[in-house]
Amino acid sequence: MKKSSIYWLHSGLAWCCLVILMLSCGSNNRDLPILNRQIEKDGELVYRSIPDFSFINQDSQLVSQETFRNKAYVVDFFFTSCPTICPKLAQEMLRIHDHFETEPGLALLSHTIDPRRDSVAKLAHYASNLGVTSSRWHFVTGKKSDLFEIADDYFNIVIENPDVPGGLDHSGRLVLVDEDRHIRAFCNGTDPEEVDQFIVKIEQLLSSKKKVD
Repeated sequence: MKKSSIYWLHSGLAWCCLVILMLSCGSNNRDLPILNRQIEKDGELVYRSIPDFSFINQDSQLVSQETFRNKAYVVDFFFTSCPTICPKLAQEMLRIHDHFETEPGLALLSHTIDPRRDSVAKLAHYASNLGVTSSRWHFVTGKKSDLFEIADDYFNIVIENPDVPGGLDHSGRLVLVDEDRHIRAFCNGTDPEEVDQFIVKIEQLLSSKKKVD
């Protein structure tokens, strides 16, 4: 091969490596993607957002989308008598709560999927047993149909199944929602390593918001 050909080959490879390096570095600084599906509105494609909701928390207070105005929040689904994944979910949510204890721009929202048995008083007792006194973590109840329906909006599956312990089968996803009610990340809430990565994404979202503000 001629020297000129070798020179241009090496130059091309070096340029490709430089481009790949630049792209990989840039990817660390990109905003988290919006994961909601797009819908057509007024002739334009827009991202679907979490619909309006209204529930009651462990302090008998109304919790709605207005509760999270100008805040990001982390969502999960559980029930207090759950003998399987819920204790793990609760501990990982507690870890997130403690990690962002001084962060006013983040809240947590835990929905019971067993409203018949999980009264407000029972939710308050559950929160107390976890050591949660912060007003930023809401344990909510409401109509079963509303709770099951909104689980789907948050990429969670909830199914009544008499053959599983507790009679309710549900996915253990933790979901990150931004202030525009768009889903930006989720993880398996029973896997501590996935939750570690999820915490990094929460930090990334909060950091990008502060830069805009």
